[in-house]
Amino acid sequence: MEFTDSFDFKCDLLLQSLKKEEVALVESVQEKLFFESGDKIFYEDGIPTGMFELVKGRVKKYKTVINNQQQIFYIYTKNDLFGYHALLSENRYQDACEALEKVEINFISKKNFEMLLDKIPKLKDALLYNMAHEFGVLVNTIAVLAQKSQNIRLALFLLVLQKRFRKKDPNAKGVDITREDLANIVGTSRESLSRSLSFLKKENLIRVNKRVITVVDEKKMEEFIAK
Repeated sequence: MEFTDSFDFKCDLLLQSLKKEEVALVESVQEKLFFESGDKIFYEDGIPTGMFELVKGRVKKYKTVINNQQQIFYIYTKNDLFGYHALLSENRYQDACEALEKVEINFISKKNFEMLLDKIPKLKDALLYNMAHEFGVLVNTIAVLAQKSQNIRLALFLLVLQKRFRKKDPNAKGVDITREDLANIVGTSRESLSRSLSFLKKENLIRVNKRVITVVDEKKMEEFIAK
């Protein structure tokens, strides 16, 4: 298991255990949706409408905290499934999801989602198992936010994001997100984030080219995080 696996939802693997005919059934009830950067996929406290599979682009999962600030807990990338937690628990959405860029999504309505669970018991088992795993990821994330210094938090989340982005796109140069969103992942202000970025640059752990931040040596970054 890789160092960063405890911070990865692995929600891109949920359909891999299904048979070809089961995957075909899932695909037969999908509807294409398109969103622009900044569009909400769903809102906090909203009524769940279905499950989403990300085809293109990136989506942030966040909770609104004090003074309307966002705490970003996850960045969804290609093939990730999300939005099924509220459907399974029969609750309203506890967080929000927003497009970070132009996004293409395969949407499965609540009615079709329930039909799939009935016809493919293995899918329900996979979703429930992954919910338990994602709970562990969120616990790990909260522990880091509460216990680690800002420099360590930034280093860890940059490493996690770079690995996640490169897993889906081998040509990804590094972490390409806004400074505001990065600050909301780390749990700090943009001004304080700039100081931590400068520190990591001085330590030769990262390289910054405009918006893109690249972890220079992932092994060295892991050693810094583990100090």
